[in-house]
Amino acid sequence: MDLDVFVTAHRTEWDRLEHLLRRGRRLTGEEADELVVLYQRTATHLSLVQSGSPDPLLTGRLTQLVARARSTVTGTRKASWRDAARFLTAGFPAAVYRSRHWWIPTAVLSTALAALLGWWIGTHPEVQAAIAAPEDLRAMTRPGGEYETYYSSHPAASFAAQVWTNNAQAAALCLVLGAFLCIPVIWILFLNMLNLGVGIGLMSSAGRLDVFLGLVLPHGLLELTAVFVAAGTGLRLGWTVIDPGPLSRRAALAQQGRAALGMAIGLALVLFVSGLIEGFVTPSGLPTWARITIGIAAELAFLAYVYILGGRAARAGDTGDLTAVERSAELPTAA
Repeated sequence: MDLDVFVTAHRTEWDRLEHLLRRGRRLTGEEADELVVLYQRTATHLSLVQSGSPDPLLTGRLTQLVARARSTVTGTRKASWRDAARFLTAGFPAAVYRSRHWWIPTAVLSTALAALLGWWIGTHPEVQAAIAAPEDLRAMTRPGGEYETYYSSHPAASFAAQVWTNNAQAAALCLVLGAFLCIPVIWILFLNMLNLGVGIGLMSSAGRLDVFLGLVLPHGLLELTAVFVAAGTGLRLGWTVIDPGPLSRRAALAQQGRAALGMAIGLALVLFVSGLIEGFVTPSGLPTWARITIGIAAELAFLAYVYILGGRAARAGDTGDLTAVERSAELPTAA
């Protein structure tokens, strides 16, 4: 492309578009139609310049023009409580439902890995010796030891807040780092399963696995499900980098990234609930069966939320992405 010839040919259209934008709402009907046509043409010109002769100054001017024109054509839209309600009742559960083919296998394989690590540690004394000295292991696993007092070592409210913050950060890392070809997500998952496997192995070797599960299951079911959803979504995002499908890699990543951002917000709320259970239910004086029942009820409620509300929204076409009005317009792709 000869950039000078291109600019000479289209400068008048860009100047006219800028003039119409300065007039704002004082446009006649014909001028408004002209603005829409010039906006579309300028968006095409921007795409051609970016793909053919990416001049920084010209690209900057056209990008600004296209952004201003789009704002004028589509108008601005403020978020409302209706948007928050739609997100919680349709967008978020639909995104989780649509990604189930990623997070359910992630959950199954991760749980199997934790169980295998627990069996290996619990049946091999030499592995336990490599983890800590015998007296330290006894301090952790004995009645009233560190595994039991961990959940009641701090005031419930501050402990719940700390747990929620840590888990939300782990989930966010899984979602964000998934774009790096899935590797960081796999590592974060492995560390979480290793930590769980160590607890299973050490407490089972001490003959107190029932106590450990009674402490972990009330909050762990919902907490781990949220982590698995985040990890599965991160893996899906990483796979999009490798295989974007029918969309361009940029468009596919933008679509999956927007959905992942929404899921980060939704999962933070889910982890807030699990943090409350861990802070107030797990260390409570309730019988073990009652604490586990609360954990199972919270897990079933979340799954019902995903499969009923999310399934219905997904079948209606909701992807968890922004609506067409909310997201930026896709620029035409030059042939």
